[in-house]
Amino acid sequence: MKLAAIDIGSNAARCQISTALNQNGKVIFKRLEYIRYPMRLGDDVFSQGYISEKKVQKFIKLMHAFKLLLEVHEVDHYMICATSAMRSSRNAPEVLQQVQDTLGMEIQVIDGDTEADLVNRVIVSFLDERNYLHIDVGGGSTEFNIYVNREKVACQSFEQGSIRHMQGRDSKVLWDSMRRWTEENARKFNLTRAIGTGGNINKIFEMAGKTTGKPIFRKQIEEVSARIAAMSMEQRLTELLLNPDRADVILPAAEIYLSAMKWARLESMLVPNVGLKDGMLHALYERNHPDRFTISSIN
Repeated sequence: MKLAAIDIGSNAARCQISTALNQNGKVIFKRLEYIRYPMRLGDDVFSQGYISEKKVQKFIKLMHAFKLLLEVHEVDHYMICATSAMRSSRNAPEVLQQVQDTLGMEIQVIDGDTEADLVNRVIVSFLDERNYLHIDVGGGSTEFNIYVNREKVACQSFEQGSIRHMQGRDSKVLWDSMRRWTEENARKFNLTRAIGTGGNINKIFEMAGKTTGKPIFRKQIEEVSARIAAMSMEQRLTELLLNPDRADVILPAAEIYLSAMKWARLESMLVPNVGLKDGMLHALYERNHPDRFTISSIN
């Protein structure tokens, strides 16, 4: 079975095509194709409240390219989800209808809780007996989830993300609300470790030279952040080889991760390099496969 997940985020749009392989009752997702394009819908939406006509036309072209990719791969089932920027855009209904009329592709605009539930499908396999604070920082929103004995016991979505923070679209009230929620739940559930998802923490983990499966420590995140902060934007592009859409938001995102870890008094974080698109693939498989095999891993 070939499955595709298209994640329309505030910073980038991602399309992943995977094949689901059944190995003696356990399902493994093998990636066939992955494309990430820096659509940056959040630049428009968080500054002016709507998606500009120029960006709408580019978005439709991108969705057409994704549709052709799904066709040549002969994908059996696909899902398209849009998150914070599309939720916040005044002209989102018109944009979505235009994609539907032009390409016949239905885009689901999901709320923060649904986004967190989809990510939860892949996060649990990385957890152990510790009590975890899951921090998922996107371009327009941040989701906090708390896991005890691998069960989610609390969650909260905040309209705070790397692009909003970079643009100064957040407020002290919002930061205070995030801090209170995190501190109260950290005490209540005796949290001992963080788990982080999102493109920026994946890049920080890579820059820290960490090994897959090993935690990164708060001090190491601070060190990488300080190294980036000491460089000009041009140096980030030419010396660190960061993409332009990563170079400007990585520090605002790092501040959110670090703040949450400090509020919860956590010193280490797992970074499993999975996200919304992986949860979407799981949901697609469970919805369309007649048997209920155990989903074991993602390649």
